[in-house]
Amino acid sequence: MKKDLLKMADLSREEIESILDLASQLKFEQKNGIEHKHLAGKTLGMIFQKSSTRTRVSFETGIYQLGGQGLFLSSRDLQIGRGEPVEDTARVLSRYLDGIMIRTFEQEEVETLAKYSTIPIINGLTDYSHPCQILADLLTIREFKGKLEGLRACYIGDGNNMANSYIVGMLTAGMSIAVACPENYRPDPAVLEFAKAYGNKFFLTDSPIEAAKGADVIMTDVWASMGQEGEAEIRRKAFVGYQVNDELMSYAKPDAMVQHCLPAHRGEEITAEVLEAHANEIFEEAENRLHVQKAVMVKLMS
Repeated sequence: MKKDLLKMADLSREEIESILDLASQLKFEQKNGIEHKHLAGKTLGMIFQKSSTRTRVSFETGIYQLGGQGLFLSSRDLQIGRGEPVEDTARVLSRYLDGIMIRTFEQEEVETLAKYSTIPIINGLTDYSHPCQILADLLTIREFKGKLEGLRACYIGDGNNMANSYIVGMLTAGMSIAVACPENYRPDPAVLEFAKAYGNKFFLTDSPIEAAKGADVIMTDVWASMGQEGEAEIRRKAFVGYQVNDELMSYAKPDAMVQHCLPAHRGEEITAEVLEAHANEIFEEAENRLHVQKAVMVKLMS
């Protein structure tokens, strides 16, 4: 039976660890010139309703390094952009491809694609979830901290797809997480319901300082995501004080690391000083998108 990656809740702790272990192995092999053509002859369709630098380059490079081929499909290239139902697109593409990565707006579109396809579907981002990014973050944290179990994470900012995925992914991986969001910008109710089962491992507040206290990892994201450009000015006012800066970092552990999924808006959600001080961690996180996505493709498509 085929398996998809549609959201972080699709993965158990054991599956997360297995993906991270394989990603580490593939990263080692790539760094040392060891070929790993696990997907020779396979084709990945890459549907982009939302544009992206990191998602396209990492998936296209990744499938190539695995011996397969990536096929870029924008809304202009697909009949789905001209009214063809998602379920029909799923049935047709299933007969041509070995897997699909989709980056779009609605989570429902990804779920429908998976329901009607006979090939694996990978969520490259929706407004609800960003599982590949969280896997990259978890790999980066494990590389820098040597473990995940027992670490305390802190997320500052909008209760968006990143917040939703951080909460589910980090709790599942054995970490605790504190989230600071303005009252009207909280994570999805279904995610908050999920977190209840983890008791005091999850903490939601409107105080960034309270969330940052004792953190091993500080994470943030832009205040206005793609598609929310019309709300940018309103959001700038709502998120005053929700910035990762030197003062906020002083409440975290002295060796706390910083993660940002990028692109970053220096001077808004994070200062240039903090970003540059933690650039090594942040850009390793960006690179690790390549390695974890390769691991996901191998797990689902081989």
